[in-house]
Amino acid sequence: MLSRLISHDLPRSRLLAVILAAIVLALLVAPFAFPGVKALNVAAKILVFIVLVASFDLLLGYTGIVSFAHTMFFGIGAYGIAIASTRLGPTWMSMGVGVACALALSLVLSLAIGLFSLRVRAIFFAMITLAVAAAFQTLASQLSVFTGGEDGLSFKLPELISPSFEFAEEPFLGASLDGRLLCYYLLFVVAVVLVLAMLRIVNSPFGRVLQAIRENEFRAEAIGYRVVVYRTVSSMLSALFATLAGCMLAIWLRYNGPDTSLSFEIMVDVLLIVVIGGMGTIYGAVIGAALFVVAQSYLQDLLRMGSEASASLPWLAAVLSPDRWLLWLGVLFVLSVYYFPTGVVGKLRARAAS
Repeated sequence: MLSRLISHDLPRSRLLAVILAAIVLALLVAPFAFPGVKALNVAAKILVFIVLVASFDLLLGYTGIVSFAHTMFFGIGAYGIAIASTRLGPTWMSMGVGVACALALSLVLSLAIGLFSLRVRAIFFAMITLAVAAAFQTLASQLSVFTGGEDGLSFKLPELISPSFEFAEEPFLGASLDGRLLCYYLLFVVAVVLVLAMLRIVNSPFGRVLQAIRENEFRAEAIGYRVVVYRTVSSMLSALFATLAGCMLAIWLRYNGPDTSLSFEIMVDVLLIVVIGGMGTIYGAVIGAALFVVAQSYLQDLLRMGSEASASLPWLAAVLSPDRWLLWLGVLFVLSVYYFPTGVVGKLRARAAS
């Protein structure tokens, strides 16, 4: 049953299976096992990034396409929810309209980018997508009537998933039983469904063709596959999943702005997570997102503790200063690439096969 649920794409490593199960279980019980606003925000961010990174891996890892426009579709999803909720009010219908309009716009844009750009070489396609993403971010900043400009948009959601809604007065296991909790589990269910859907896609005949194109585009075309069509469809599917990840982010934050969902820093983070987790593995998105977001969120706290503990050694306290968290994050990334050149998933699978 489990094998069918994950489309017969087994972890192929006992340790990998244990790590994946631990991450899923931790996310499932996060509101109760890790009480506090920050812990819940970190868990929700992990869910969003799992979907976003897996959607990008569908494009890069399985098809071999390098695109820098992924955050554009991420932002479209977030703005779809934000604009619809602002204009139509905090209703489920407005959320549905926002999701539908965002998906429609992403479908059209990804089709246009695919048809006009996927015939060019990889580096030129990457540059075209980078230009399109930059133009879209500028457009979002300037269309303040619709997007709120640089200030962004704050909006309300249906009462059932709003923090003000309480369905029990007494906390349970240290967690408040309110709309925020329901909103988190809504994201959890959506993330699980979307990841399973992507697993099904990459393990279907369509996914096998994508991998064949990645390995040898000319041979795949010689066999008879229309490479441009498959790459365009892959680009469209990836964009749609990224759009849904953006919708998840907006629903959780109840705010969206250019720096929140369209920043190029998000694109860099996605690239780092794909490399850490392992390209061409949806499981890599789960592990990479969990490791990266936790490190990004708690590294400063750990450094602060280390700096205070080493106060008697000024040079060590200076090295462990929380202000240098980006330096240490970079060091951790370099070490992960050095020791896991094929990503965590690739390393564990190779170790299990040997």
